[in-house]
Amino acid sequence: MADPHGFLTVEHRELPKRRPVPIRLMDYKEVYEAGDPEQLRRQASRCMDCGIPFCHQGCPLGNLIPEFNDAMYRGELPRAVELLHATNNFPEFTGRACPAPCENSCVLGINQPAVTIKQVEVTIVDQGFDAGLIQPIIPERITGQTVAVIGSGPTGLAAAQQLTRAGHTVVVYERADRLGGLLRYGIPDFKLEKHHIDRRLDQMRAEGTRFKTSVEVGRDVTLESLRSSFDAVIVCTGATVPRDMPIPGRDLDGVEFAMDYLVPSNRDQAGDHRGPEADSSAFIDAAGKHVIIIGGGDTGADCLGTALRQKAASVTTLAIGAQPPAERSESDPWPTVPRIFEVQSSHEEGGTRKYLASTTRFVGDDTGRVSGIEVAETQFVDGRRIPTPGTEHVLEADLVLLALGFSGPESDSFGLDVADSGAFTRDDSYASETPGVFVAGDAGRGQSLIVWGIAEGRAAAAEVDRFLTGSTRLPAPVQPTDEGFKC
Repeated sequence: MADPHGFLTVEHRELPKRRPVPIRLMDYKEVYEAGDPEQLRRQASRCMDCGIPFCHQGCPLGNLIPEFNDAMYRGELPRAVELLHATNNFPEFTGRACPAPCENSCVLGINQPAVTIKQVEVTIVDQGFDAGLIQPIIPERITGQTVAVIGSGPTGLAAAQQLTRAGHTVVVYERADRLGGLLRYGIPDFKLEKHHIDRRLDQMRAEGTRFKTSVEVGRDVTLESLRSSFDAVIVCTGATVPRDMPIPGRDLDGVEFAMDYLVPSNRDQAGDHRGPEADSSAFIDAAGKHVIIIGGGDTGADCLGTALRQKAASVTTLAIGAQPPAERSESDPWPTVPRIFEVQSSHEEGGTRKYLASTTRFVGDDTGRVSGIEVAETQFVDGRRIPTPGTEHVLEADLVLLALGFSGPESDSFGLDVADSGAFTRDDSYASETPGVFVAGDAGRGQSLIVWGIAEGRAAAAEVDRFLTGSTRLPAPVQPTDEGFKC
């Protein structure tokens, strides 16, 4: 542990300052200013001698949180880097895009603000790269076994890196033109700048992992052909089918899925829609528009921050439920993940948040374009949320973004069995019913968190290694369940 008295002498939770709102709305750079090393040391010192570190229960990766807090408190960066990477391939991703369930389980959180675990984590990896401490790990031997990984999101990259380090020859197939999955195109730069992905990919290439982009399974290559060419295949495509809202007016122009808005925006930041020969047809510009976002989760917040940077006339976020409480309720006792009112960086930047808002229909103009949405106050009847008659009113909208989550993977191209949940079926070893084909991440568990994706990628890699060689030394941090922790 760190300072035995740290949680008594440093009572306040401190994070690096965010850049001023007017400044950060002028660009897509990450919102935090450079951190103060002494501040981070103080925060690491708050990690208690709690006996049973419940933060381990909250983290699917089983991160060695008390140990790396202690290392940072003592100024032992090399030890902290080693401890962090012992359980997490990509802490620069989780430290930026994970909602930190570990902090919800922090023992200090019973009666004080939790330790800033997520900030300590991302500082370790960033300082580790700057100090040259994070280098390629070249396998000691080559097994001669080959593995195809379909999808280059956090699950696919984690599985590929683990299997490459075990000595297998791994090829990652990605249907997009760039690697990273939703890390690349789903998360805006102000939350995750893409150079963090690129430097990790450089490490993986140096270790021996091979990548093929712009290759879609089912169109450019079949699953059967991959099975015949490789000794094992891992499906890590994520859960990319968006949940829809089939109500009157859904077919109006200007009612869009969130990812159909965010992906072209991220491409624009990468320069794809610039220049005389660039194709900008897919780009959706919110400039000067009244934008309504339906859905109050992380994706909705990403849409909010993007629309504000595009200088929308107004942005309103609608949630069908009631506004969560500011603190834990009795129904969300420690160390469970509480449902509390969250203020992300995008919420600080502007926009209006409305709760108990049930959307009943989309309203259009004579041209077939959306001009507003009709909402009613939500009421709860027999556990169901339904509109209250007589409370309907219309909100002006030039652009409506549906950020309602995802129902499962795109399954038509694979021929794998699909569960009632919409995810691919698999057993406890991540194996599908098709011999030699494994399923990991959101493709098998449904929509979840980035930390679960990495954990499942690591665990699936261990099972594939065992399948190929009869045994494994790779760690397996998590086993799939029917329920698990989901968004």
